[in-house]
Amino acid sequence: MAGSRSAVGRRLQLPLMCLLFQGATAILFAVFVRYNRDTDTALWHSGNHSNADNEFYFRYPSFQDVHVMVFVGFGFLMAFLQRYGFSSVGFTFLLAAFTLQWSTLVQGFLHSFHGGHIHVGVESMINADFCAGAVLISFGAVLGKTGPAQLLLMALLEVVLFGINEFVLLSCLGVRDAGGSMTIHTFGAYFGLVLSRVLYRPRLEKSKQRQSSIYHSDLFAMIGTIFLWLFWPSFNSAPTTLGDGQHRTALNTYYSLTASTLSTFALSALIGGDGRLDMVHIQNAALAGGVIVGTSGEMMLTPFGALAAGFLAGTISTLGYKYFTPILESKFKIHDTCGVHNLHGMPGVLGALLGVIVTGLATHDTYGDGLESLFPLIAEGQRSAMSQAMHQLFGLFVTLTFASVGAGIGGLLLKLPFLDSPPDSQCFEDQIYWEVPGEHEDEVQGPLRTEETDSRA
Repeated sequence: MAGSRSAVGRRLQLPLMCLLFQGATAILFAVFVRYNRDTDTALWHSGNHSNADNEFYFRYPSFQDVHVMVFVGFGFLMAFLQRYGFSSVGFTFLLAAFTLQWSTLVQGFLHSFHGGHIHVGVESMINADFCAGAVLISFGAVLGKTGPAQLLLMALLEVVLFGINEFVLLSCLGVRDAGGSMTIHTFGAYFGLVLSRVLYRPRLEKSKQRQSSIYHSDLFAMIGTIFLWLFWPSFNSAPTTLGDGQHRTALNTYYSLTASTLSTFALSALIGGDGRLDMVHIQNAALAGGVIVGTSGEMMLTPFGALAAGFLAGTISTLGYKYFTPILESKFKIHDTCGVHNLHGMPGVLGALLGVIVTGLATHDTYGDGLESLFPLIAEGQRSAMSQAMHQLFGLFVTLTFASVGAGIGGLLLKLPFLDSPPDSQCFEDQIYWEVPGEHEDEVQGPLRTEETDSRA
């Protein structure tokens, strides 16, 4: 009887939430959203412009790369669980599609609202993808333990908090964080970790057999890694100033990723059994170089600095997967499914601190006339380099506060009894939410049991 009620709730909740959220965003789009100057035909042709000057031709290649990272990179990176591939890729698709609409509105009201309207173009599309990246990082921490209705509610709240935190840092504090070490990676990771703590399940061992990977699921996850690795220079450089800033950011990210890859292979072999590599390390820690230069990538980090930062990030991330992840669960009751603390959390914090150091070293001799485009408040004499560095550091604490407090509130909302979440014995299992071919009577896993009591989130 309980199982049939759960099935009825599952049948209704997701469609109702999708239709409600889509209807609400559609109405808000109709009232507030308009094309910007580079998109509106009347506005564009009213000025003396060459078509080659349109921002589309400068920003769209970067947008394409970021878009692929969000939908292909993140989705397949999380497909390592042996029985949760449909959900990893499918729910990534769902969450990102909703987040792109909702974040366009939230970020629009905060950053590009004038004349009573939100004005959108390629840059707003990139910013919405960045927000989706933060939401998907949080998704990685609770992967397999939450239902789609809970995830949509998580995205609804997180997008608002992400937008506010980004506005406070970039607009109010004047923080530089183009690649999102703070606003994307640190925020998304610690939002997800605190959420996982609030939703902690003490009897999750009932699904322990599904928490591991198999050969082909790890291979699919490695596809996500390669896509993310290849396009990360575009991710960090997409919102930066056109010209030397964008060029420098891509170059720093490029070198940092190569160094984090080598350090990951080295450490994985050193700490692995019989000197063998661990695919979990390679899939994740090799990407940490992209995270750590998210803040400082557009600064004069130097190619050597990028290599050193990437090597440090790969080392810390690999050690985190080996030693710190088990401590998080056993001591702090935080079950981090994808290890987002190791790939996004710790490297994100390190990236923010690296940004503090590089900012504190900024001088007119180093940056020349470029100081005005990167640190306008320093160039105008309103702040010293040390003062700007302290603002950068304060931005990190603001981000951690927004993420932790917001996730604590969000976790309580996600625990509401009417929201459908999988029982402990059915976590990390596609079959509860998807039609899975040949799964009517799974002889290996056995039939799904719906009558068990559990520590339901």
